[in-house]
Amino acid sequence: MTRFKLISKLLRKDERGQGMVEYSLILALVSVAAIGTLTALGGNVTSVFTGASNAMKATGP
Repeated sequence: MTRFKLISKLLRKDERGQGMVEYSLILALVSVAAIGTLTALGGNVTSVFTGASNAMKATGP
């Protein structure tokens, strides 16, 4: 029983990987938000870039 208490006490104090886990969760959340936004606005973004490309072609070099 004392061995279990010692191991659980050591594990509670060990926070070496905490920062990396937090950054990974933030990165995952930002990625999901970006994918959702681009999926929802995909058609609009495409038409904006197409319009800008056509405008540049029309002005010529």
